[in-house]
This record gives sequence, structure tokens and C-alpha cells, in this order.
Amino acid sequence: MSKSQELFKRAVKCIPGGVNSPVRAFNAVGGNPRFIKRAEGAYIYDVDGNKYIDYIGSWGPMILGHDNKEIREAVIKACENGLSFGAATEIEVEMAELICELIPSIEMIRMVNSGTEAVMSAIRAARGYTGRNKIIKFAGCYHGHSDSMLVKAGSGVMVAGVPDSAGVPKGCAEDTLTAIYNDISSVEDLFNKNKDCIAAVIIEPVAANMGVVLPEEGFLNELRRLCTENGSLLIFDEVITGFRLSISGAQGYYDIKPDLTIFGKIIGGGMPVGAYGGRRDIMEQISPVGTVYQAGTLSGNPIAMAAGKKELEILRDNPQIYTHLNKLGSYYRKELKEILKRRGLNYSITGVGSLSCLFFTDTEVKDYESAKTSEVRVFGRYFNYMLERGIYIAPAQFEAMFISNAHTYKEIDITLEAAENFLKTI
Repeated sequence: MSKSQELFKRAVKCIPGGVNSPVRAFNAVGGNPRFIKRAEGAYIYDVDGNKYIDYIGSWGPMILGHDNKEIREAVIKACENGLSFGAATEIEVEMAELICELIPSIEMIRMVNSGTEAVMSAIRAARGYTGRNKIIKFAGCYHGHSDSMLVKAGSGVMVAGVPDSAGVPKGCAEDTLTAIYNDISSVEDLFNKNKDCIAAVIIEPVAANMGVVLPEEGFLNELRRLCTENGSLLIFDEVITGFRLSISGAQGYYDIKPDLTIFGKIIGGGMPVGAYGGRRDIMEQISPVGTVYQAGTLSGNPIAMAAGKKELEILRDNPQIYTHLNKLGSYYRKELKEILKRRGLNYSITGVGSLSCLFFTDTEVKDYESAKTSEVRVFGRYFNYMLERGIYIAPAQFEAMFISNAHTYKEIDITLEAAENFLKTI
């Protein structure tokens, strides 16, 4: 029995499912999770000494690669002053100033401890600011596990939200309406049926939790128009895309200005963190200035701020990083399409910049329903084939593949070769 197997056997006795987040489980692909001991650059190493090319990158924040020397030194230096104070610090001010400098739509920002907490707080701020209750989200977009976000569309987009998890009271979900990603008419219908009731529309500008699904041309612009015309706020959940697609996130990449933005992942450099920010008049509704209450004992933790600030500074000062990431991502997708063509397969490959996804379906993937046509059993075989050959991708079809600045064409070519060998078995 491997050490990973032994650890998992112990873990299931004291941790639900043996993991502290369901996304780490191997339920969708079979087998037991690998327990990771260390990571460096583009590679991770498990407790049994196995080495893997890593395309998870802690689900996004390791955009520079694992164990970046500058970030590690910044964290060590911050730790020497203490781990937490529960009081205001200089570095949280510097971090806020940096984000406001880099993201044009951000005039004020509040640090929290996770993306889920940031979403919950941003929605409360939107409701407090507008005096309205209803929120529009999109099927397949994930915004953390707060009660009002764990909903599905019921029998159609006109139906009020139905809880999509046990333990969520119906009342928590009934003000959450679900539209279809890339279908602006579904959003218009919800606005028409809920006149003057919509506080905000929340969206992943690039959906990265149903695989990777790109916004069709004009879709985000139309959302911006609808929100403005109806007096509703547009909230971009950039937990994944923030500072990954560009130094100004997806909103800079697509040139759309949301009213509120949610961040996580990269702004902590690997440490637990989240944030939400936007227009000054909205953010000044938050306590202690305004009447929208939100608090957090460890918010703006100095260690997390040190890691995140250094990561953002590196990205800001080295624009060639984005050039490298974009070239690798484009190369991977182009070469994989050529491999599929040679094999006579018409699977869907989606992606932008350093985000990619291979769907095992010949249906064009543009929303949640089309994403679900992917053959998840084939993906399970693909995942295990790649893992056995030292390539670590997300253990679920509906997750993104993350390329980091530490990856090179060498790692991409090894990955493409393994993918082609697998596809020969189909």
C-alpha cells in the first residue's frame, strides 16, 4: 500500500470524504487522491516520491509557479514580525492601493478570507446599495458555497431558485434567479419578469467552473447595458480570472467595467484570501462607514498580504509573463486540435490565455448544458492515464487547466505526447 493510500485510509476516519474540499476528491475519476508533500516550479511531488507536471497550481494562484523565491522571502520576512494582530497594518493599505492602481473599476476594496466570503459580502453590499433583493446568476458558474449561490434553475430560467444542496433553506435561494450563460435573452426575460427587483447580476466573465467556457462576442457588453438600464449592479467574479488573463483581469482583457469585482486566488500568492471592491459610492455603504455590515477577524492578514502584494508586483513589473503564458496556452490548444484532427476526433477544446479545457464531446461548448454533454467516463480514463505518466490535471471534467510562468514548451510537449497516446486508445 502506498503512503498516499495509507493517509487516505486515515483521513476518511476523521475528515468527511477524506478531503477538506470536495474538489480534491477523486470521486469523479476513481481511485484515491494523491497526498502532496512539496512543490517547485511547474512540478509537484507526492508523499511517495512521485513527480508530476502540475496543471492545477493550487487552483490558480500559482501563476508564477510553485515556491517562488521572492514570494517565499516576503512571507518569511512578514512572519518574523508576527502571524496575526487583529489590527490595522501598513501592508493591507499598500495592498489596497496596489489593486486600486491596477484595476480601473476599483476605487475602494475590502479584504476578506476567501472567495466565498467575498461573494457573500458583495451580494449583501449590492442589495444594501440598491434596496432590492433578487440576484441573477448563471447556470454552471460557481461563486462559492454561501446559501444563496447554491441554486439551480428549477424547470426553467423563469423559476425562482431551488436549493442545490442539502441544508440550504428554500427561503435562502428564492431570490436567486438563474440565467443561461451566453444567452442574453434569458437575462432580458428575468429582468422583464422582475421589474425593479434585480439588485445585481453576478457572473464569471470567463466561466471556469464548468470547464472553461468563453463569453461570446458582445455578451458581456450586453450584460453591462442591461444592468445600467435597469439600475442593477454588474458583479464580476474574478476569483480565477483576476490578474490571470491580464494585469487588469478579465475586465481589462474584454474592456468591460463592472460595478463590483470579487478577487481571490492570485491576490494571496497561495495564502488564503479574498477581496471585493468597486465604485466608491457602493463600497462606502459598508460598515463602519455605512449600514451594510461585514467583518472578519483575520481579514487583511499580514502574511497573506505580503504574499499577494509581492505576486502582484512581480506581475505588474514583468509584462512578459503574460506574453509567455498566452503563447504556451495558444500553443497547447493549437497542437491539441491538430492531434484530434489526426485521430479523426472532433472534441471541443476551449480556453483563453493560460486557461484551457478539453471536453470529450463534439458539441460546441458555450454554456452549462452543452458542457454537460462531455463524456465524463472517458475523461476519467484520460485523467488516470495522464496521472500514471506524471501529469497532474484536475480530477474532474468541469475544471480548468492552469498553466504557470514556470511551465515551458518542454512540459507542454510532454503533456501533448501523452494526450495523443491516450487518444489512440479511443
